[in-house]
Amino acid sequence: MLTVSDIHLHYGASHTLRGVGLTAQKGRVFCLLGRNGVGKTSLLNAVLGLHPVSRGAIRWEDDDITRLPTHQRARRGIAYVPQGREIFPRLTVRENLETAYACLPRGERRLPDEIFELFPVLKSMLHRRGGDLSGGQQQQLAIARALVTKPRLLVLDEPTEGIQPSIIKDIERVIRLLGQRGDMAILLVEQYFEFARDLADDYAVMDRGEVVLAGTRDSMEEADVRRHLTV
Repeated sequence: MLTVSDIHLHYGASHTLRGVGLTAQKGRVFCLLGRNGVGKTSLLNAVLGLHPVSRGAIRWEDDDITRLPTHQRARRGIAYVPQGREIFPRLTVRENLETAYACLPRGERRLPDEIFELFPVLKSMLHRRGGDLSGGQQQQLAIARALVTKPRLLVLDEPTEGIQPSIIKDIERVIRLLGQRGDMAILLVEQYFEFARDLADDYAVMDRGEVVLAGTRDSMEEADVRRHLTV
């Protein structure tokens, strides 16, 4: 599992995260909710090693990875689907997928059939440039690229942002399927409440750099959660 304990993070003099903790287990989807600017992406940056923490600890599969560089976390099975997708627009779909080979041993560098079972549209677009795809197709490509690394922890930052409803349903189906397989922990950051509610096994709500609500989906009080999501 992923265990984040008492994390503090600063950007210069700005104290962005204040004693944040969470646990994401394999076979479960953990949803992190909150308005813009409350620290959700900063927490992901800490988990991924993109920004150092000031205090606290991050453990993954019983190892302390708090000070581990980002590329070594990727080699330990942590994959990231960033907000805004960040695919390479001038590379083909196949080339975008193959960029994930960087954290795999040479003998494992192949495109698994599973990604085309999950996202059939990508198979017919392998030779198209990433920039020519729709926003929804680019999001599917970004998730597929992460899955090429055979992750045991999949981190997604607002995968529904700017996506048409039909593609959101496809992405929801894929995330649910991946969670049900039992071999992967999923950490999902989201503002779209209904999407997160329907997927979450566990959840936390952040406000001003702190976790203010947390629990399982069965214990979730929808009105309390929504109160922290409205501007």
